[in-house]
Amino acid sequence: MTWELKNALKEIVARESGVQVFAPGARRPVAFIYPNTYHLGMSNLGLHILYQLINSRGDSACERFFLPDSKLLAEHKRTKTPLLSLETQRPLADFEVICVMMSFEMDYTNLLTMLAQSNVKPEAAARGAKEPLVIIGGPCATFNPEPLAGVADAFVIGEGEETVNKLLDAVYEARDKGLSKEDTLLELAQLSGIYVPRFYEPQYDAGGMFCGMQVSTQVPASVKRQWVRELDNYPQTSAIMTDATEFENMYIVEVARGCGRHCRFCMAGYCFRKPRARDLELLLAKIRNRPPQTKKVGLMGAAVSDYPYIKELTQTLVDEQVPFTVASLRADTLDVELTQALAASGQRTMTVAPEAGSVKMRNIINKGITEEHVFNAIELAAAAGMKNIKLYYMLGLPGEADSDIEEMIAMIGRVREKMDAALNKGDLIISVNGFIPKPFTPFQWSPLCDVKTLKRRFKMLETAFKKAKHIQVQTESLKETVLQAVLARGDRRIGAALLEAFRREMPLKQVLKEQGLDIEELAAAAYEIGRPLPWQHLDMGFTEAYLIIEWQKAQREEFTPMCFDLCRRCGVCGEAQV
Repeated sequence: MTWELKNALKEIVARESGVQVFAPGARRPVAFIYPNTYHLGMSNLGLHILYQLINSRGDSACERFFLPDSKLLAEHKRTKTPLLSLETQRPLADFEVICVMMSFEMDYTNLLTMLAQSNVKPEAAARGAKEPLVIIGGPCATFNPEPLAGVADAFVIGEGEETVNKLLDAVYEARDKGLSKEDTLLELAQLSGIYVPRFYEPQYDAGGMFCGMQVSTQVPASVKRQWVRELDNYPQTSAIMTDATEFENMYIVEVARGCGRHCRFCMAGYCFRKPRARDLELLLAKIRNRPPQTKKVGLMGAAVSDYPYIKELTQTLVDEQVPFTVASLRADTLDVELTQALAASGQRTMTVAPEAGSVKMRNIINKGITEEHVFNAIELAAAAGMKNIKLYYMLGLPGEADSDIEEMIAMIGRVREKMDAALNKGDLIISVNGFIPKPFTPFQWSPLCDVKTLKRRFKMLETAFKKAKHIQVQTESLKETVLQAVLARGDRRIGAALLEAFRREMPLKQVLKEQGLDIEELAAAAYEIGRPLPWQHLDMGFTEAYLIIEWQKAQREEFTPMCFDLCRRCGVCGEAQV
C-alpha cells in the first residue's frame, strides 16, 4: 500500500542527519535522481555537492529519488504507485525539473524504469510543455550522451557546479513566461555546457555509418565542457550522514579533482582535466567541524596520493586522532609516512592498480608504475601492519597478447612471494575487468577485445590461481562488459534500440539481433581515425590531433609525462602546442 511505501521513505530520512526538508509550496521543487539504489547513490559525493548547491539558492528544494530495491519496486508496480521523493514523498511527475546523475552505463535501464514507474514518459519527444524537463548530467552525459538523446530534454556537459544555477534560472524564467517547450529548449541550448539534442540531427551514409551531425543554425555548432577553475568556491564534503550506505557514517571530503597522469584508457583523466587541488586549511576546517556521528573521514579524488599536501593532511589527521581512509593510491607515490598514517587510521588493505602485468602493456597505457613500485608498496604495507593487498588489472587492452597474461600471472606470483617474505600472511586480492574503450581517450578508436579471446585470457588467470592459497581472483561478467562497451560508444540508434528493448521487456542483445546487428560485433568495432564520431560535437577542451598523437605514442610504447604548470600539450589550459 502507498502508506507503507511512504513510511519506508520516512524511516530512511529518520536515519539521516543534514537532510533539508522544505514545506511543499515554500520553494520550487527540483527532483534529483540517482538511477541506482540508495545504498550506492548516497555514497556519490557529486550528489552531495549538487544537493547543497541547489538548496543554497533559496528558491529551490532538492528532493532525492533512488531506484527501490527489488521488493519495494515490485510493490510499486503491484499497487501502481509512482516513485516518491525521500524528502516529502511527492510523486516524481509533480516536479518541474528532473535532474539525473548518470555515472554508469549499466544504469541507463534503471533510469527508464524509474521514469516509467513514475508516469513520466521515457521519450523526451512525448513529454509536453507542462510535464517535467529531464536534465541528465554526470560522467556518462559528458563523454557520450547520444544513447540517451531520446530520453533527455537536455544534458549538462562537464562539471555541474558551473552550470546548475544558470540552468535552473533559465528553466524558471521560461516556465514563468509560459514559453513553449520548443522555446524553452532553445533558451537552454544557448547556455554554455548545455546540450539539447533536439537541435542536433545525426546523419548516416548509405552504408549506415555515422557521418556527421546536422546542427540547427539557432544553436552553437559545438558544446563546450564546463569545468570549475576555483574548486574552493564550491562545496567539497558530504551533505548528509547516514549509516545506511556503503560508506557507513563516513564524512567524504574531496581533496582534489582531475588527474594529470595521462593514462590512455581513462576517460576521467581526459574529461576532468586539469588537475586541481583544494586548499589544505579549508579542508582541515571542514573536517574539524564535521558532524559528531562521523565514524571515519574519506579522502576522495581521482588520484588522492597526488594531492600536493597529502602528507600534511594525513599527518594532521593522525595527530588529531581522526580516523580516515583514502579512495585511491598510486604505488609510485607511497612512502613510510603516508603508509603508516593509513595504518594508524585502521586501514588493513593496501590497494594499488598496476592495470597491466607486463612492462610492454604498462608502457602502452602510460601507467608509469613499475613492478618495483608495487613491491615497495607491499613492504611498506607489511611494515605498517596492513595484512591484505589488492591489485587492479585489466584484460583486453590494445596490443595485448597471451604472453602479456602470462607475465601478469608471473607478476602476481612474485607479489605473493614478496608478501610471504615480508611475513605477511594476509590475502592477495586480484580484481580483473575487461578493458572498455571510452570516448575522448586515445583508445576511443580501439575495439573491445574479441569475447572469445577475453574468455580464454580470464580462464588463464583463474586456472593459474585456482589452487593457490591466499590469492583471490575477482572478475566481472563479460556480458556486462559487452553491453557497457556498446553503450559507451553508441549513437542514437543504440539509444532507440535500448528504448525498444525496455518497452518490450527484452534484452538489448535480442532487439539488436532483430535489426540484423550482433551486439558482440558492435562492441568489437574499430573506429577509423579521421571518420566522424557520434560525440564529436562536444568540446572537451583538447583537440583530436592531441588524442591521435597519444594513440601513436601508445603504439610505440612511448611515455607521456604528467601535467605540469604552463603545460600546453592538450589545450585545456590554453592553446595547444602539440
